[in-house]
Amino acid sequence: MIDRKALVTRHNPIIKKVEPLSPLSVGNSEFAFTADITGLQSFPESYSVPLGTQSHWGWHSTKEPNLYDFNDIRLQSLDTYGRGVPYPLYPEDKEEAYHWLRQNPHRIHLGQLSFLFKKDNGDRVEITDIYNTKQVLNLWEGCLHSEFEIEGKTVHVTTIVHPGHDEISVKVVSELMEANQLQVVLKFSAPDMYSNNWDECGDLDWDNAHRHGTEIVSKTENTAILLRTMDKESYEVVWSWNQGEFTTVGKHEYVLTPLQQSEFLFSVSFAQKAPKITDFNEAMKRSKEYWENFWLSGAAIDFSGSKDDRAYELERRVILSQFLTAIHSGGSLPPQETGLMYNSWFGKFHLEMHWWHGAHFPLWGRTEILEKSLQWYKSILPLAKELATSQGYEGARWPKQVGPDGKQSPSIIAPVLIWQQPHPIGMAELCYQSHPDVKTLEEWREMVFDSAEFMASFTVWNEQKNAYVLGPPLIPAQENHKPEEAINPTFELEYWKYGLELAIQWVERLGIEAPAKWKEVAKHLAKPPHDDGVYLAHENCPDTFTKYNHDHPSMVAAFGILPGALIDKEMMRNTLRKVMTDWQWETAWGWDFPMCAMTAARLGEAQMAVDFLLMDATKNTYLPNGHNYQRQGLTAYLPGNGGLLIAVSMMACGWQGATSSKAPGFPNDGSWSVKWEGLRSFL
Repeated sequence: MIDRKALVTRHNPIIKKVEPLSPLSVGNSEFAFTADITGLQSFPESYSVPLGTQSHWGWHSTKEPNLYDFNDIRLQSLDTYGRGVPYPLYPEDKEEAYHWLRQNPHRIHLGQLSFLFKKDNGDRVEITDIYNTKQVLNLWEGCLHSEFEIEGKTVHVTTIVHPGHDEISVKVVSELMEANQLQVVLKFSAPDMYSNNWDECGDLDWDNAHRHGTEIVSKTENTAILLRTMDKESYEVVWSWNQGEFTTVGKHEYVLTPLQQSEFLFSVSFAQKAPKITDFNEAMKRSKEYWENFWLSGAAIDFSGSKDDRAYELERRVILSQFLTAIHSGGSLPPQETGLMYNSWFGKFHLEMHWWHGAHFPLWGRTEILEKSLQWYKSILPLAKELATSQGYEGARWPKQVGPDGKQSPSIIAPVLIWQQPHPIGMAELCYQSHPDVKTLEEWREMVFDSAEFMASFTVWNEQKNAYVLGPPLIPAQENHKPEEAINPTFELEYWKYGLELAIQWVERLGIEAPAKWKEVAKHLAKPPHDDGVYLAHENCPDTFTKYNHDHPSMVAAFGILPGALIDKEMMRNTLRKVMTDWQWETAWGWDFPMCAMTAARLGEAQMAVDFLLMDATKNTYLPNGHNYQRQGLTAYLPGNGGLLIAVSMMACGWQGATSSKAPGFPNDGSWSVKWEGLRSFL
């Protein structure tokens, strides 16, 4: 039996200096707070990452919701076997409406909570005046402990997020308060987002004070309630404390000055209406209970007996990825790539990434976490069906880049991507494998059936090939292809077959006759394209490994993520080896490494699987805080963390049809000791 507390706590992040790319977060899956070295957000200018305070309910639309809709932009018609299908690809002469739809709604930063320190001479303390810093994120308790010195005076800060509501609770112990040299500041930035950058990273806007409002609704000796307004939207903030003086110092800025005391407790809570508030001690108790239960439930893997020098680092990545995906990817909405840290792509989420964010939860024995965000698909099902109908298809077409309202975003890529379509079927099946009963089938049947109905409708019968084909137009998972040219991408063909056959199983489990079209398409899909003994990105791409050997090597996913019913194993082995040697890995993305590891594992190439998983590449970097670094502006990439957990669970526990149940994805040469409990085998 694994000593889970020892396993988890030996990977507590310990920070002893400012890490500009690697601030630490605490959260509860619906809300998160990211802090600097002081335990609050006191020196944001010293970080290359916006220090966010974000939630799943905190969204804003510039001027007003639904200011524009797709009737206000010009859709482009793409020829689809003799008929035009409309897609919102380019702004043309409707640029204002196009960019508004792309940027709205956007996720907002709810408030910046920081310390204001003063020196003995009254000057403001800068980050360079702080020394003897030590910050520890206690993963077992969900608590952030920060310790540092200013002019010989020590400051101890404990920061936690309440597991039940969106509240930050803080305890400060320092003699600075006795000398009136410490204050706490809460201020609010503008909610607007005016940018044409595709990967807007969410820097905070402090220059447009007129674009939002903050007012004190009520104030007592120990509590202040603030109302935030932004165009047609609003939310409330409650700030409570034990002993202190609350003052207004600016249009959107408030200061809390502790009375002369050595210990100061306060909490700040956010909600659209009537935030719940508790004291620090209650929040600390709840946090400890919540996180201990999290770590004791679900699965665990221990690599401590391994001889491979990389084992400790892999174990660290696994532990931190569990924590990060729990707080950033485990909520009621599919997460954005950067979770609740800061905005990427305007805070919207990308549904083709949802599988990478969340498929690991059932594999690690935490199915109920994935089920929370799967519910969202049911809520937007009418819109997804409307989108399919508007393009002349049956069923429901899931958008790619989307906000909580379920409306697709204009983009040169997003509207023609298709590999998000089978995801709800695959994720529902993972839930069913955890709970194989009629209740699970009924819960997700409409989502599964309508997904499959679109998939069957989207294919086209090709008389010459005597097969159903995919595209054109489409853009495959490797996004650097023209939609008018892409036909029969390897991964998507296999995913279409897999998804339709799963949907047929769901129908039959319910005692219903499966639609004949589903069976026909699944049986007669085109074979994945190949040339010179390797699989291609798509049929019209013979130069896959010369001209297009960058971005995602998604062709290998057809036998890795998927069981590969259409795949020749030896040809895939050749493909994977060519990917390893010829791919431009600096252009890849974080989930590409675990994706290739999964393919290697299915092929019985265990050493190659580990080498892919731990490849020394920029996009496969895992920072001290555990986040998967991609590049400047995208220093957190949760699909990489989720992909790591999927691959590790598969390599340790196996997959359906694996020849061995004893860590079949790790080398069996004594270099790896893989102890695990609670994992579920992969599909």
